[in-house]
Amino acid sequence: MPRIPLIRPYVTDEVRAKVLEVLDSGFLTEGSVTRELETAFREYIGCRHALAVTSCTTGLELALRCLGIGPGDEVVVPDYTYPATAAVVAIVGAKAVIVDCSPDTMLIDYGAMEAAISPRTKAIIPVSLFGNPLDYDRIDAVKVRHRVAIVEDAACSIGAEYGGKKVGTRADITVFSLHPRKFITTGEGGIVTTERDEWAAWMESYKHFGMGRSTEREAVVFERIGTNYKLSNLQSAVGVVQMRHIDGLLERRRALARRYTELLVGQPGVTIPVTTTGGVHSYQSFCVLVAARDRLLSALRGEGIEAQIGTYALHRHPAFAPGPHVEIHGEMTGSLHALDSCLTLPLFHELTFEQQDEVVNALKGQMSGTLR
Repeated sequence: MPRIPLIRPYVTDEVRAKVLEVLDSGFLTEGSVTRELETAFREYIGCRHALAVTSCTTGLELALRCLGIGPGDEVVVPDYTYPATAAVVAIVGAKAVIVDCSPDTMLIDYGAMEAAISPRTKAIIPVSLFGNPLDYDRIDAVKVRHRVAIVEDAACSIGAEYGGKKVGTRADITVFSLHPRKFITTGEGGIVTTERDEWAAWMESYKHFGMGRSTEREAVVFERIGTNYKLSNLQSAVGVVQMRHIDGLLERRRALARRYTELLVGQPGVTIPVTTTGGVHSYQSFCVLVAARDRLLSALRGEGIEAQIGTYALHRHPAFAPGPHVEIHGEMTGSLHALDSCLTLPLFHELTFEQQDEVVNALKGQMSGTLR
């Protein structure tokens, strides 16, 4: 176990009590506690609908199926992201058109994104990576020009904002992750948000085996082929309590991120990624761009500090070789820069200033060649 972990989930006696309450109730599957979690998300984000699902990945798949995307269609996705972003496109039978990212923000390159749109393009899945919000003025302009849907992969972005509105309200459909790396977690899980009543109803049905309204003759009617993407009461109990404290958790993360920035700004060899103009970062992860990243990563881990890479460049992996379900569009210079340079530092609610100083001093010492 590292002395300073990368992340530590917010699990308190209040969380434990809520989980025990569900266990004692005997009703463990999706039910009232899941509804409570959905309500908390809906009210916090300010969206019309919020649906709890088994993961961000299944939520993205659900969004694409709801939009009718399948064989013969194309969906534009960034190269620098977790594989799920592009994998769900292939899962529904469509083609993922992979494009570069910006070297400054590590977000999708908006010019490359628009250049990849073809007559077969039905949607774009931009990623608000690490909690950095997207430039929605630019994305909305592309959406209008090309009449494509926007499904935001906001896995890391609960609490991020753009133009005074929280992430989860600007895309046609937005999907959040509740994985333990996220500061609001249910162990595994996700939240899908949308403003469209008919889409919310379709997704609610699909995640419940295609269940529809009852009739006079049948207590339950299955209106479509669906599956089971329900989130249990037991899992939801953890997230429900954390959502009660989201403002404080975010404030703490942002304070720690500001302090990291103050300690590292001007440090030779360290670049702080740019936050989108007009955006408010949620700092799911605090990342820096450095040379010799792999050496620094190994050295920090050797000192008991659990640093990590950022994420993956999809085009470097066999699963995303060009083929029936994948197209690589353009050069990936920005993505490769992020792949080779991005270093994620520890950030969690209970991280102390003393631990943060230790992380920064270790990084600076390793960069200067000083053995600690």
